[in-house]
Amino acid sequence: MEIPKNLLYSKTHEWVAIDGGRARVGLTDYAQDALGDIVFFNLPETGAEAEAGAAVGEVESVKAVSEVCAPLSGVVCAINAALEDSPEEVNAAPYSAWVFEMESSGGEGFSTDNGMLLTPEQYELFCKGGAES
Repeated sequence: MEIPKNLLYSKTHEWVAIDGGRARVGLTDYAQDALGDIVFFNLPETGAEAEAGAAVGEVESVKAVSEVCAPLSGVVCAINAALEDSPEEVNAAPYSAWVFEMESSGGEGFSTDNGMLLTPEQYELFCKGGAES
């Protein structure tokens, strides 16, 4: 299981890369492996307000339909429309096939102290069934 050290992670298995007031979000290697072959995304609407921990879309695999959650609160500002035609890209490259981008409300940057985000080390322990934080 790959867990890049330059990202933060949610307990619902999304990764997040924060760059100032913008954040890119995708599904982790753990998530895509657990889901199996991904066949469809119901992507969030651009302009939609998202609350940390709330569902903003869905991912469908041959095994199940799962929610895609926002790891931070903000506004969805972009979606990876390529996933509509090629959802399997997340299976092939989960850390480059992002799902959506967010902007912080108010433009001040994101607070990562929301109780939802884990460091790479915490996420690895979480995935192994250890302590959550």
